[in-house]
Amino acid sequence: MKLDPGGRRPPSEAGGAFLAQPSAPLWKRVPARDPEGRPLADFMMIIPGLRDRPEPALRATVAEIEAVFAAYRPVVVFADLNLRLNLLWVSLRPAPGMCLEVAAAIKSRVPEALLVANRREAMGR
Repeated sequence: MKLDPGGRRPPSEAGGAFLAQPSAPLWKRVPARDPEGRPLADFMMIIPGLRDRPEPALRATVAEIEAVFAAYRPVVVFADLNLRLNLLWVSLRPAPGMCLEVAAAIKSRVPEALLVANRREAMGR
């Protein structure tokens, strides 16, 4: 799965700078169900300062995240990286502990990434 950096697309193989691309609001693009009609699970992570990184560092971070998605290809269904908000949204097929496992894998490759959770989820209740 290639990550779409929320409105900025990586240049083609021929090179070039990131290009601004208008996109529909996230709530219109995020799938709620898999092809069999089962609801999907999702989580978001904040990556502080991501949008302010030089392009090579930004590309390296995106490559690290894409490597995690490649390892979890069977479960990751959708991902969006909003650079304006430094926010990563991930939707996946639900399985016990899978949201935390994928988030932890991202955190291991991008240490500054922070999982967003409400207080109840964070305390395991």
